[in-house]
Amino acid sequence: MTEVILPPGGNAGGGGAATEVATRPSGQLAGQALGLPSVLFCIVTGAAPLTAMLFNVPVAVQGGGYAAPAAFLIATVALTIFSVGYIAMSRRVTSAGGFYTFISRGLGRVVGVGSGLLIGLCYIISSASVIGVMGYFAATSVKTWTGIELPAWFYMVIGLAAMSALAWFHVELTAKVLGVSLVAEVLALLVLGVAVLGHGGAEGFSAAPFNPAEVFGNPAAIKVFGAAASGVALFAAFWSWVGFEMAPNYAEESRDPNRIAKIATYGSVIGLGLFYMFISYAYITGWGLEGAVKAVSDQFSGAYASAFYPLSDRFVGHPLTVIIQLLAITSSFACAMAFYNTSARYLFALGREGVLPGRLASTSKHHSPATASMTVTVLVALFVLGFVIYDPSTEGALLKLGTWSPLLGVLGILAVQALVCVAIIRYFLTTAREDFRWWSTLVAPILGCVAMIGACYLLVSNRTTLAGATDVPFITLLPWMVVAMFVAGVVIAVVMRTRAPARYADLGHFTLAEIDTAELDAVEVHPAKHAAR
Repeated sequence: MTEVILPPGGNAGGGGAATEVATRPSGQLAGQALGLPSVLFCIVTGAAPLTAMLFNVPVAVQGGGYAAPAAFLIATVALTIFSVGYIAMSRRVTSAGGFYTFISRGLGRVVGVGSGLLIGLCYIISSASVIGVMGYFAATSVKTWTGIELPAWFYMVIGLAAMSALAWFHVELTAKVLGVSLVAEVLALLVLGVAVLGHGGAEGFSAAPFNPAEVFGNPAAIKVFGAAASGVALFAAFWSWVGFEMAPNYAEESRDPNRIAKIATYGSVIGLGLFYMFISYAYITGWGLEGAVKAVSDQFSGAYASAFYPLSDRFVGHPLTVIIQLLAITSSFACAMAFYNTSARYLFALGREGVLPGRLASTSKHHSPATASMTVTVLVALFVLGFVIYDPSTEGALLKLGTWSPLLGVLGILAVQALVCVAIIRYFLTTAREDFRWWSTLVAPILGCVAMIGACYLLVSNRTTLAGATDVPFITLLPWMVVAMFVAGVVIAVVMRTRAPARYADLGHFTLAEIDTAELDAVEVHPAKHAAR
């Protein structure tokens, strides 16, 4: 395999004098390492189905009452539409840079670098936050099972150390670990859902939970929580898919990146959507339309560790409850590791292109992004340490690190997804005009952008409710922290444009491709006019 970079103003041949093709030495990820199942394991575990259901269903019920399944239905449709343009872009651009590369190609290098730094940091923050959730589940469950009480940070240290060790080895090992966790948590929830529906639930079946109109002003939610915040329900649903878009980040390590990215993205969006609707409906049916909302209220007041646990006790038996408690730990670990891996690949891509120190692009003997991964370890550890110092309690791991931090990470990710939609439209109207399609590269990205902007608005406007805290600087300044991370990347790009124009011209244009010397004349190179953006 040859690593080839074609300068923006170059020409690989055809009709004129030969132009130099620049080759940049850099670390090389393990090519041909991941098949479709492995990529699915890497990205779907980022959504953490079990943890998403344990956390986000109660939040969705708080806002939309018994219509929580309808909120997941709305999110499924919106994200499927977003995926149409996203897949069209991923078929043209193969790079571990993911969003960073897409936006650089469509909106220019300055916006691309700003987005790349933002998304990389947001995945680091997301990994840290889920490590906090894992620490909480581990601390509370071990205490329940054995009576041994250890602080949540003890389990966080163990979890982060395990992630760091796995990141050093071949990516296929990580995929296998994630796969085992994913299969186990999905099976456990399916057993619970089938049992609840098989018994007819608490009051029989109703179609009302799937009515999108019921999400807004749901009477059951109003009765228990007061004025229903439909925005909370919809955001909780969108939140459950964070990580689904990671397939292009593994493109360089995939055996058939174009085919795998398409199937993995659609499979994760639609598959997770159907799964979430099924499990949330089983939850509503198990408690009943009114009882489901009251159970969430009881959970929030401390009566239950999770409103799902009484359902598993009642409809299956306590052994399943214990299994779910154990899987809550492993699911959180797998989710944190998926975010960890993706953030490492963003740092790897930014290091390879000179935005961040080039050392980040070095790999281990297993062709894993070793230096980038260890950098993620350090950054995650520092972020977690800050929250532990702020509140060292086990509850703090969940209520602060595990609840406040995801709001920051998710807001940044959603904002970058909106920019990706705009980048897709511009890219196919200019650079890749020959592949322009009115639905996949125009209408779908427009609708996807509207959905992402709407999700950002729901998060920002409901952030105090979602965080359960008011007058806390971390929450009130949330949008500005996202802006600050983006601006930091923009400043780096502007400085590079002035001080290192040649390196700047290559930003966002690195792809890993098998290009035979005899085939160079067929390589498409785009005009230098884009280099000044």
